[in-house]
Amino acid sequence: MDEITFLRNHKICCFGEALLRFALKESWVSDSSIPYYIGGAELNVATALALWDIPVNYLTALPDNYIGKDIGNQIRHRGINTDKVFYSGNRLGIYYLPYGAEVKNNGVVYDRDFSSFSQLKPGTIDWDRVFEDCTWFHFSAINPALNKNIALICKEAVTAASAKGITISTDLNYRNKLWKYGELPDKIMPDLVRDCNVIMGNIWAIESLLGIPASLADSKNASNEELKEAALISIGRIREKYQKVHTVALTYRLKESYFGVLQKEGAFFSSDVFENLTVTDSVGSGDCFMAGLIYGIYNNHTSQDIINFAAAAAVGKLSESGDATKQSVEQIKRILSNAR
Repeated sequence: MDEITFLRNHKICCFGEALLRFALKESWVSDSSIPYYIGGAELNVATALALWDIPVNYLTALPDNYIGKDIGNQIRHRGINTDKVFYSGNRLGIYYLPYGAEVKNNGVVYDRDFSSFSQLKPGTIDWDRVFEDCTWFHFSAINPALNKNIALICKEAVTAASAKGITISTDLNYRNKLWKYGELPDKIMPDLVRDCNVIMGNIWAIESLLGIPASLADSKNASNEELKEAALISIGRIREKYQKVHTVALTYRLKESYFGVLQKEGAFFSSDVFENLTVTDSVGSGDCFMAGLIYGIYNNHTSQDIINFAAAAAVGKLSESGDATKQSVEQIKRILSNAR
């Protein structure tokens, strides 16, 4: 098998819900017009990876109607393999967010109940088939926040992937408004993270989702060195508790700057600090960082290059409209070069 054929068979599998975002502007009612974007955390990651020439499968459930088929076609046109997408049910998940606002803020309104994805049931996904051409599985903490069944499906996935020796990554993105079905996140997520190898997040999401206390209450008035030390403490606690984790990347998006840190195989690295951020649309910047992290590890880059590329990708996404990035690898490298 030649190298190109090997890489084509070395696919990333991203599992999550495809969503329609309505970006509300102040005049949306009087204008009778709402910009919309197709996204979702794992789809945003898959989109970036495909754009950067990484072979990727996307596993989700879409409505079995023309809306679902149109969304599926659009995802496929991004260069993402959709052969394992389920078409069932009638609803696409939706969320509403004032333009330029943060998903984590109170302004977000979710309309995801009874969506095709949320109605998936444990025991219905053939994980042997899903993983037949994959060596990496990625999901986020948004999935198990939806309901108990999706949490159980995530457990099925990580158990099957771990048994096959597949690398497992997760984004510890905490969405308080989604955890409403009677289970606390720090009672669900630890069991899923137990089989993970690569983790991304921030120290406060780690506290909310894994019950590992952050050493800083917030980033206010903290120096970059103090933030790095806090990250080291949280990473150390993760590594103590989760033996399969070999890579942890944490991010800090501050008022006027952004940087990331990485611990990989016991060594600690910090990205360049990006100043004077241009923020057009904050949605998807964390997903772009996650994609950059996977991209660097997949291509066996040095740890310093991995964290620099991931952070630069996230910074570039902040200046773009929409949920998923349109940046090329070359554009991201220019952002990194300009920061120096």
